[in-house]
Amino acid sequence: MRASTFGELKASGYVARPVKDEMRANLIKKLRAGEKLFPGVLGYEESVIPQLVNAILSKHNLILLGTRGQAKSRIIRQLTELLDEEIPIIAGSEINDNPFAPLSAFGRHQVDFHGDEMKIDWVRRENRFVEKLATPDVTIADIIGDVDPIKAAKGGHLLSDELTIHFGLLPRANRGLFAINELPDLAGKIQVGLFNIMQEGDVQIKGYPVRLPLDVMLVFSANPEDYTARGKIITPLKDRIGAEIQTHYPKDLGLGTAITRQEAWTERDDLDGFTVRIPDFIAETIEQIAFEARDDQRIDKRSGVSQRFPITVLESAVSNAERRALATGEPEIVPRISDIYAALPSMTGKMELEYEGEQIGAARLARDLIKRACGVVFEGFFLGIDFTPAVQWFDEGNKILLSESASAGECVYLLESVPELIDATLVPLDFKRDDQAKLVAACEFVLEGLYAQNKIARNEEGGFEAATKAKRDRRGMIYEDFTDIEGYN
Repeated sequence: MRASTFGELKASGYVARPVKDEMRANLIKKLRAGEKLFPGVLGYEESVIPQLVNAILSKHNLILLGTRGQAKSRIIRQLTELLDEEIPIIAGSEINDNPFAPLSAFGRHQVDFHGDEMKIDWVRRENRFVEKLATPDVTIADIIGDVDPIKAAKGGHLLSDELTIHFGLLPRANRGLFAINELPDLAGKIQVGLFNIMQEGDVQIKGYPVRLPLDVMLVFSANPEDYTARGKIITPLKDRIGAEIQTHYPKDLGLGTAITRQEAWTERDDLDGFTVRIPDFIAETIEQIAFEARDDQRIDKRSGVSQRFPITVLESAVSNAERRALATGEPEIVPRISDIYAALPSMTGKMELEYEGEQIGAARLARDLIKRACGVVFEGFFLGIDFTPAVQWFDEGNKILLSESASAGECVYLLESVPELIDATLVPLDFKRDDQAKLVAACEFVLEGLYAQNKIARNEEGGFEAATKAKRDRRGMIYEDFTDIEGYN
């Protein structure tokens, strides 16, 4: 049974630990038990997580450096799992006062006045985490605290009395975790207040010196470009951050695809009678688009291309396929390449463009990324497969239009007119010819792959036709569609 008074707490033999000791001890238990650390965070097992473990074992404050969409916030929030399930505090304390060593004037008064009869509350681990996004308008009062004249008036205290303080976010995180996101955006004078209270344990509020030797684990996040180039983190604060840990994007396509599948909302359970199936080549193409974008010189690498990019594209592609299934009455929701094109609004807003990219435009650049990504994935699936009869059919002047709104049955009827296309498509793929929804997605993927290799052409409506001689020049592969833009050479 939990103690409800200070006397009961002492009789129970409870020993309060500093928060960093507490996290270290709980981490050691997890490591000995072989528990998985930071569940749901993929791709950091050999890089970021070992560094985090070292920092916590060393009882260091830390900063996570990485561009957007690299799971920094998720990692920070999961650090609470290393806290005890609950801890005792002095009932009514604003700063989680330790009953054995209270910091605030209120806590000390409670111990002196009530002794062993002092009431005890218990705080759960999730309530010991305080997070703040750094913005230029954040004040020292927000972080540290300020004098509250209403408290002074009601209690009859002088303004210099410690009982008149309204505590800020950092003191309220006492005996817990305090996180600041985008640290470089925090004003210099606030950073001074941070390192002063971290190191010396004191701070001035409205000119009155107050001793607050807080027991807190400090965790920060920042974009590396802001951290190093803009120089907005003051040197004394940098010096007091024990560990600087660099996060990163997925290093290979398989890992990126696994992360996107994990995070994307694709199971549409609210649609009775419908089943969502995402072919591997569609999922990999969407992920490859993000890889292509991160390598493209026309996209600002300092801002990065977030992992949210492929996640939202996959969700949008499934939604477009869902819309088609609702219209046609087909029971299966299977996204196609045309659904990826329909997801352009999920791409354009997530790319910060350089000058050349601005000249081209985000929409055309996104279409180019889709083409290139499909070409890469196509070669992985269909290397060595001969599609010459299909290409020759297009060269003879034949065309095919696979509308994104057309049912699978209608599309299969059209695809059967392209010689050997279906048979060649099925060679490396593990599904049957009568699986029409997936067959259409695969054949459209093949046509897009042939387009990426400049063997056939694709128009804006999604129709495929013979490629011109100019379009078969590999050197014109990337920019061929951009030459008609006014002012672009």
